[in-house]
Amino acid sequence: MIVLAVINGTARDLWYKNYTGELAARQISTITLLLLFAVYIWFLIKKYPPTTSEQAITIGTLWLILTLVFEFGMGYMSGKTWPQMLEDYNIVKGRLWVLIPIWVAFAPYLFFRILKE
Repeated sequence: MIVLAVINGTARDLWYKNYTGELAARQISTITLLLLFAVYIWFLIKKYPPTTSEQAITIGTLWLILTLVFEFGMGYMSGKTWPQMLEDYNIVKGRLWVLIPIWVAFAPYLFFRILKE
């Protein structure tokens, strides 16, 4: 998922951010990453299905923790402050990034339930 996120962010910065502006580019980038993650997570859950709902929830919880550790760890290492890092999670200001960790946490269970039927 890290590779998908890096490719997605690179595409945003190199291709369309100059045309859309920062906020719209981040919104587009968030939506495209949600879609990329959906395909990737669907594939993983189909190929390596959890055996129980609890296992699917555990996978989502672990991915959530790893996502947040990576996100804030990289932000900290690059010298960002906590307010700067939390800015992307402010949905009131049009920042949609909070949907990424929510999706990463919820998608394994959702796809497990869909594929189980």
